[in-house]
This record gives sequence, C-alpha cells and structure tokens, in this order.
Amino acid sequence: MAFNLKTKIWQTGSLDWWGMIGGDDVYLGSREFPLPPEEGDAWTVKSTGDQFKIIDGEICHMGRVEPEKPLW
Repeated sequence: MAFNLKTKIWQTGSLDWWGMIGGDDVYLGSREFPLPPEEGDAWTVKSTGDQFKIIDGEICHMGRVEPEKPLW
C-alpha cells in the first residue's frame, strides 16, 4: 500500500492497523484509522484512548485520553 507516509504502517489479518513510531510497534486502531490517510487527519483509538495525527507525512502520537467504555 502506498499512502505517501513517512511512517511505516501495516494491516494485520484481523484488520488492525499498526505503525512503527519511534522504533516501537504501535497500535493505530482498526475502524478508527483513516483510509486513505491524508495530511491533517486525526483520530482516537477507541480501545486504548491513544490519539494520533498526521503531520508532515508522519503519524504522530498526540497523547492519550480515557478510553470509551461500552454502555452495554
């Protein structure tokens, strides 16, 4: 997949997105991950609360919030 990103990303067989950020494998989400990823896109991973944003072609970890808890 060629998305013109500087960050190496890949999708697993279970449709989860991962990326290499700062030398570590980082979970980027599943349905939250923007397709196609473009400059300025931002998202929050529902299961972990991690927030990401694409800045200058790189996926940057912007912080963490309390993960959403299912109501049911």
